[in-house]
Amino acid sequence: MIHAPQYGRRLDDFTPGAIYAHPWEVTIDDGMVALSAACFQDAMPVFASSVQAKALGFRARPVHPSVLLNLALSFSVHDVSEQAIAHLAYLDVRFPNACYVGDTVTATSRVLDVKPSSKGDRGVVEVRTVLANEHGVAVCRFDRRALVRAGRVEGRPADPWAGAEAADDPNALPPELRQAIAPAPRAAGFAGFFEDFAVGDTFSHAVGKTISDAEHMMLTQLFRNTHPIHFDEIYCRESSFAKTRVVYGGLVLSWVLALASRDLCGNALWDAGLDAGAHPNGTLGGDTLYASSRVLAVESLGAHTGAITLRVVGTKNQPGAPLVERGLFDPELEKKDDKLSAKVVEITRKLIVRKRPPGARPR
Repeated sequence: MIHAPQYGRRLDDFTPGAIYAHPWEVTIDDGMVALSAACFQDAMPVFASSVQAKALGFRARPVHPSVLLNLALSFSVHDVSEQAIAHLAYLDVRFPNACYVGDTVTATSRVLDVKPSSKGDRGVVEVRTVLANEHGVAVCRFDRRALVRAGRVEGRPADPWAGAEAADDPNALPPELRQAIAPAPRAAGFAGFFEDFAVGDTFSHAVGKTISDAEHMMLTQLFRNTHPIHFDEIYCRESSFAKTRVVYGGLVLSWVLALASRDLCGNALWDAGLDAGAHPNGTLGGDTLYASSRVLAVESLGAHTGAITLRVVGTKNQPGAPLVERGLFDPELEKKDDKLSAKVVEITRKLIVRKRPPGARPR
């Protein structure tokens, strides 16, 4: 007998309230962290410097949120979206506790909602996924929506265990940052303290990033994303909307946030949340990504820190500045006309940022 197991689910396979304990169990090592840092080149100091991290009360340098989000998204593909047409939205993404090299992470998802389309050939599934370490401490949690075809998956192996929901954590900040913030241990670094941002400020981040097929396929499999649309060219000739491999969206989001980081995150302490995120258009190997950001809100949090809320947009093969007047920062999926084919990701991001210490110059 020839077995050809299928994974993921179609619309009729989802039931609200169902819980999936995803099978991947991965110990995060120095190699994964180093490779990710080299590929994304993010400027947030707490994730790059052990000195900065320990000054804030962390026992070591935490694992970067982009690694955690990509692991959690990818782990969930096996049970949720390996049959999906598209990933539609990121909602209420948080990183409530630090994760460290040596931690072993697993993920669990709960089905929140299932909505068939009016035509009945597809529908939208919303799930909540929690990534936790071996002690059950949540290190990343989010809701997401996926567009899936109607019907059922034939040949999917039965889940060997009944799913038990992971412990969620409602916090936006880890315990180390819910207390007094120590001064920066070094009088150097990037520009951009809390006082340097004002509502309406718009940034067209200058440097782009060209994606190679080898790079995005390697990272997709490093994070254990098993959807063949990202790495199986034969599958894609039949089943990809682009008729070729499509870059995994979590990578696109991570690259765009990193491209913005030197202008926004050089004095940031933590990502307090990501929300209202979407991928309006796909990205292929060979495309060049650019990032643009707009400040939506600023909020003082005390003597030494504040929060800035941003709308961050990624475009492909052209910088965002010429598109601002065409509604670059307007939600793309809500537009009826003049849609921007260059826009590949958009998301709202809240950062906790240091206030300007004595002796530091304005931007």
